[in-house]
Amino acid sequence: MDKKVFDAMNEQIKHELYSAYFYLSMSAWAESENLPGAAAWLRFQAKEEQEHAMKFYDYLLDRGEKVNLLAIDKPPVEFTSLKDVFAKVYEHEQKVTALLSAIYEKALEAKDVPSQALLHWYLMEQVEEEKNASTILAMVEKVSSSVGGLYQLDHQLGKRGE
Repeated sequence: MDKKVFDAMNEQIKHELYSAYFYLSMSAWAESENLPGAAAWLRFQAKEEQEHAMKFYDYLLDRGEKVNLLAIDKPPVEFTSLKDVFAKVYEHEQKVTALLSAIYEKALEAKDVPSQALLHWYLMEQVEEEKNASTILAMVEKVSSSVGGLYQLDHQLGKRGE
């Protein structure tokens, strides 16, 4: 495996695990704000990010490579509102898309077709992730001045994974 692709994938495992940590921190905040639906949605998202990390982990091992787990930064723990949370979710997903696109470029340059195939899956997943985040952010913005609307949205968010 090309060293640049290998290094970038090991780095991406860290980013995916950070994403899980990031969403778990947001989930804890939502719980403390009595938004159990948002907390459940964010916890589900944290689990999904762990699965994404493990997909890279397993891929590297399947290719006969060594996984190098890197230190994960501490996520933020304070948020000002549900709008703030989902604005950060959307921004974060855009950043992840950019990171994955950069790895894809490295795989293209290295003519590493198996890695390109794996990364294609991730990039299509990111289209969905960004759409979900932007949709929820737009809904939060629409109901942010209505307590009843906010709690109805929270209830809907809690249905994820049912």
